[in-house]
Amino acid sequence: MAASLWRSVFGGSTSAAEDEGGVAFWSNPERAGWLTKQGEYIKTWRRRWFVLKQGKLFWFKDSHVTRASAPRGVIPVASCLTVKGAEDVLNRPFAFEISTRAETMYFIADTEKEKEEWINSIGRSIVQHSRSLADAEVVDYESTKRTAKAPDGDQI
Repeated sequence: MAASLWRSVFGGSTSAAEDEGGVAFWSNPERAGWLTKQGEYIKTWRRRWFVLKQGKLFWFKDSHVTRASAPRGVIPVASCLTVKGAEDVLNRPFAFEISTRAETMYFIADTEKEKEEWINSIGRSIVQHSRSLADAEVVDYESTKRTAKAPDGDQI
């Protein structure tokens, strides 16, 4: 799942270590903690340490994350469309999902409170990073507004 997402966003590489996007994931994350994540190809569940920072959700094998740590994967939050609870889909408590145009990834938190905190943090990040993309495309209609004139030169 995430490997194909990684390839589609970053051009063919499945190694998160090759491009962290300049994010210092090892210090002052917006959110960090343990989640259980479903594998992309073999649908087993593995416990991973997740770090959300600057619009990217990284995961690692253990919680001791340093500058030298190599992420096992990364999800660019700007590519995410939704984040929501998924207990009914997986029939497991504290489950949630992150959806992109290409795929849906599933996660399980340790408690209901942690699930809600992850959903809120990721949701806020989606809004912040999708807004920053949209802001670059904003047209200032006030500065491009033309005053219409009649053939005799009077303003209409």
